[in-house]
Amino acid sequence: MNQELTENDERVDDAKVRERSGARGGERLWTPLFALIVAMTLCTFMVGQGLNSGTSVYLAHAGEGAAFAGVLAAVFSIAAAVTRIVCGPLIDKRGRYQAMCVGMMLLAVGTVAPALVNNPVMFVACRVVQGIGFSAATTASATAAADVLPLSRLGEGIGYYGLGQALAMSIGPALALFLVSTDPAENLYFGLTAICVTGLVFTLFCRYEHNPARLPATSAYRRKWEARRAAEVAGMTGELEAAQTADNPAPGQKPAARSAGDEPSLSGWRSVLEPRALPGALPMLVLSPAFGFGIFFVGLYGTSLGISNPGLFYTLSAVSMIVVRLNSKSFMDRVAPIKVFAASTVCGVGAFALLLFAGAGGSGSGDMPFYLGGILYGVCLGISSPLNQSVAVKNTPPARWGATNALFLLATDLGIGMSSLVWGLVNDSFGFGATILCVITCILAAFLVSCITYPRER
Repeated sequence: MNQELTENDERVDDAKVRERSGARGGERLWTPLFALIVAMTLCTFMVGQGLNSGTSVYLAHAGEGAAFAGVLAAVFSIAAAVTRIVCGPLIDKRGRYQAMCVGMMLLAVGTVAPALVNNPVMFVACRVVQGIGFSAATTASATAAADVLPLSRLGEGIGYYGLGQALAMSIGPALALFLVSTDPAENLYFGLTAICVTGLVFTLFCRYEHNPARLPATSAYRRKWEARRAAEVAGMTGELEAAQTADNPAPGQKPAARSAGDEPSLSGWRSVLEPRALPGALPMLVLSPAFGFGIFFVGLYGTSLGISNPGLFYTLSAVSMIVVRLNSKSFMDRVAPIKVFAASTVCGVGAFALLLFAGAGGSGSGDMPFYLGGILYGVCLGISSPLNQSVAVKNTPPARWGATNALFLLATDLGIGMSSLVWGLVNDSFGFGATILCVITCILAAFLVSCITYPRER
């Protein structure tokens, strides 16, 4: 009897979800809450990108060498990576709001401190605090974005969520270089701190965990909350009987189904990182070195070629990234992920092939292919990053989305961080041409990995 009731309840729940979803796009995607999360993400990544690009210039003004700037970059990356490992399960257990607030506060403190106490030891300590705060805030905000999106538009929404990162990639470094060129140069840290405080203000309004009824009807967080409420009500009348049936089913009877969102307790490394996120995280780990080259070396490569404005590469890539994400509704959640990733791979290979071609001509003749490469690079990044994150999220239960996003972002950080050292060594030994060929190999290898790891269903 209990089994029949459980099956009937599951059919009713599925019917309700289908009814709530209705026609495609029936639920609003750009709710005020989702817009706040995107705005907070924009502020966070502007600070992170600004610190990465402005710190080395600030140190150069202070008479420090490039080696010290490299040490600080490594310290930031290590602190961020360790925090992602620890932060994922904490977000799942204690909630997204606390992690976002604490992360933004730590980022603000770590950003303003170098302007107040200026010595090498303080810089190292501040980069650690910055890495912890940045990692906690971005891991929690990525999970929060998945929480508040309608289930039928999850992939599309994650693409829009990445708009904050895309805009920050263009605005953050340019703003940082402007601030550090003013008098005094400490304006870099004061200005970025102001942006961080603005992001903290946005975060204070993201308290959906206290009122999940504000969320779209098919959002995973609201569905989990409603299932728990229903389970609590049912538990008042038959908790003991249900527990006995679940733990000791009668012969031939299936165990009672778990409530939506319930997950068995995990131990060891599975409690920290979510292995079911690997189908999206592994392709991103292999692909990230290509983006690492774009972040750290394309500007230097353009300068060595005599490109008139190497920074335009980043502006064009950011614009194309924004355009492709604004139009992601046409393919995200509608087209099989492997087909979308195949298109992204073609754009990525084309981008770096154009960069290679730009270096084949004489001085000043490679401007056009260099800039066109930036456009295709932005399309590749604009598609592949949210796509792989969507695959990772959809392949895991909502109760583990904190650990899922932690693993995905950790894979991205490791791919970019490790490649920055490797590409530097290859550049010094064999030149940019050989490095770009290695980058193209990484892009093709990422597509091969996706063919192996992606779920077979749409």
